[in-house]
Amino acid sequence: MNPVLFHLAFPVTDIAQTKKFYIDGLGCEVGRESPNSMILNLYGHQLVAHVTREPLTRQQGIYPRHFGLIFTLLADWEAVLERAQQQQLDFREQPKLRFPGLPTEHRTFFLEDPFYNLLEFKFYSYASAIFGDRDYAQVGDRL
Repeated sequence: MNPVLFHLAFPVTDIAQTKKFYIDGLGCEVGRESPNSMILNLYGHQLVAHVTREPLTRQQGIYPRHFGLIFTLLADWEAVLERAQQQQLDFREQPKLRFPGLPTEHRTFFLEDPFYNLLEFKFYSYASAIFGDRDYAQVGDRL
């Protein structure tokens, strides 16, 4: 099978703010753009920001709605973390190590864009935890 790309569409209220966060902040490349939408390349995956007139609200916690990337190299995760810190992006949750010592151990942090969309960036210490390690049922933090 040829490589498959992930696509996600999400709401925004302002294209200029979208550019500032995703292009200037995260380093996304811009694709096609109109006054009402913009395609972004996030590490080879297609994000599409669609302008909405509906009011956007901040969810209380990080669940249930968020999206992001899982890095396969710690150095890549660290580079994105450093960029986010240098660009002074809004950290919804600071970097931390989840489930230390378990096969599901991973590093994570959450960013929040200006439209309350949450992005999580992860690096698993053991790649088997990305889809496996079913003996460890906990997914995420307790609510």
